[in-house]
Amino acid sequence: MAITAGNVEFKAVGSIEKFKGFLAVYEESKPEERSENNNGDEQFVLPEMNEGERLQLKELIQAQRFTQPPPRYNEATLVKALEAKGIGRPSTYASILSTIQDREYVEKHSGKFHPSETGELVLELLVSSFQEIFNYEYTARMEVSLDRIESGRELWKNAMRDFYDRFSKKLIVAKTEMRNVKTESIETDEVCDKCGNKMVIKWGKFGRFMACSAYPQCRNTKEIAKDGPAEEQEVSQTEEVECEKCGRPMVLKRGRFGEFLACSGYPECRNTKKIVKSSQESEVKPDIPLDEECPNCGKKLAVKHGRFGEFTACSNYPACKYIKMKSTGVPCPKENCNGEIVERKSRRGKVFYGCSNYPDCDFVLWNKPLPEPCPRCHTKYTLVKTTKRSGTVRYCNSKDCDFKESLES
Repeated sequence: MAITAGNVEFKAVGSIEKFKGFLAVYEESKPEERSENNNGDEQFVLPEMNEGERLQLKELIQAQRFTQPPPRYNEATLVKALEAKGIGRPSTYASILSTIQDREYVEKHSGKFHPSETGELVLELLVSSFQEIFNYEYTARMEVSLDRIESGRELWKNAMRDFYDRFSKKLIVAKTEMRNVKTESIETDEVCDKCGNKMVIKWGKFGRFMACSAYPQCRNTKEIAKDGPAEEQEVSQTEEVECEKCGRPMVLKRGRFGEFLACSGYPECRNTKKIVKSSQESEVKPDIPLDEECPNCGKKLAVKHGRFGEFTACSNYPACKYIKMKSTGVPCPKENCNGEIVERKSRRGKVFYGCSNYPDCDFVLWNKPLPEPCPRCHTKYTLVKTTKRSGTVRYCNSKDCDFKESLES
């Protein structure tokens, strides 16, 4: 509500309740109990007014306002913006959100997306070389063209030809003119603490980092702090974390699978620790020592934490590479093999079961074997699997036997 008096406009901000709605059954506070809102304005309930009514000025509050930047996107507001600009479809929104996070183009802080150094660099390179393709209107037109192809009103060959004729020309230009950041190196005043040469700033898969200018003779590298100055990046709690193998401090590093703690004595000491992040805090996962001895070197075994979860290995790992596999108790059914079936994980983290004598024996199973013989054909083991349709069932692995029973009960 605004009132003009001469050259001055007075404004009262508040709300008028039109109808109760859900407030009839639920209300956090009464209007007179409400405090300030997110912008610092008090929430007033305005009285009912009629046109032509004369208003009396009771209080004048001076307030200065500054232009605020738009709020950063979260998942919901980003999807809303994509819908408004005609980019993507409901079936592709989830993949868009996962891609920008998996490739670390953005970082999520307090539920908001913040562009990473890698994301800003990729955006700069792509937009400078393919400006037309990364235009909102062009992307929206492509979506319309895909809809026309789906409904049979346009031939997909014509749409692809129209796109690739222009894209191929820009691609040829980009191959010769696009900035090659991998070959760039910016010299700094920092001195390598291992050989005394100058450190330079380079670009890698995970953003900027500092490397010794004497590479490959010296392979010393350092993380670059995100707040500006180039220095070795450490988390506050790492000052108290010492390497249990050599006593030197652990420092924060970043690799293909996220952040981890590594010994500052690398490469002489290659000890690492996993950092598990949650919405509340970051936790360093320590090794859990066991009483069992390593069969290779005689040192104690320990429960360690890797990118695929917990595993049992020699406490001297990776100097001693012994890893204890989880046994299923089922002997390998291959002839002339004295191994047993153990649990393994593929490169993508998928669990499967194979012979402990691998690579000499290549017997594998995708479903977990049980040391229980088949009651029909007396095969020495059975398999168990869980599906949405059948639930958990035990069945025989023999092609000539159709034994199957439910384990749900």
